[in-house]
Amino acid sequence: MNNDYDPSQTPVNPTPPSQQTALGVPAALPTQHAYPQASIQQPLAVTQPQQQAQTPVTPSSSPAPTPHPAASPETPEGHPAKREGLRSVLSTIGILMTAPLIAIFMIAFVFQSYQVDGPSMETTLQNNDRLIVWKLPRTWARITGHAYQPNRGDIIIFNEPDLSDYGQGINKQLIKRVVGLPGERVVVKDGKVTVYNQEHPGGFQPDKTLPYGEGGSHIPQTDGDVDITLPAGQIFVCGDNRPDSLDSRAFGPVPLDNVVGKLAVRILPLSSAERF
Repeated sequence: MNNDYDPSQTPVNPTPPSQQTALGVPAALPTQHAYPQASIQQPLAVTQPQQQAQTPVTPSSSPAPTPHPAASPETPEGHPAKREGLRSVLSTIGILMTAPLIAIFMIAFVFQSYQVDGPSMETTLQNNDRLIVWKLPRTWARITGHAYQPNRGDIIIFNEPDLSDYGQGINKQLIKRVVGLPGERVVVKDGKVTVYNQEHPGGFQPDKTLPYGEGGSHIPQTDGDVDITLPAGQIFVCGDNRPDSLDSRAFGPVPLDNVVGKLAVRILPLSSAERF
């Protein structure tokens, strides 16, 4: 029958063509593509950047835990610091204790400062001149078991044990010039000093022939009447200002053991600083 229902003849989409165009695939595709793009772009463009930007500036709701003192990295470093401070204190104490000992050692065995008292060495040395006396040769001679013998013409410091007969104190240190050496004959006569030895059996006048005499003009006339042969270990000394000097012409020869040292430098006054 022509009016019977035939499935094979039924249209697949009974929707009218006009509605099919309005509601079909072309109209639905923009809606289907817009939804997944919004769900993906929203967290990337808006949500995630806000979370990342807020994370470093947003303060934490709870304070950061305070490290325990035992776990602090500064605690182990405190012990070396304390030990270093103790070392510094001990070092300072050691320096303060050893410095005076070193000074005493230097003064006793190496060098010492002296001040001239009196006019007996004028014009070579003036009253109140400040001097440095070199003691090391004498110290070394005593270490090696020998007496220290200065050279002729040297200016020396020595101990004179008894000057009470001359109105001076006991055990006084004097400064004089060496004129005669052990074994030599020294004669003071007619205002001159003459020394006799093996090299000069006829005698010579050190005040004229040695550099300190400068041809005799530097040393004035030597008063006295002395004729002595010096025993071993003794020397004859005189002040350069012969008229005003208490020396071997009065108290005799000086034992080498009494010699303290040799004049090395005059340091004051600065205008007259000189090495001897």
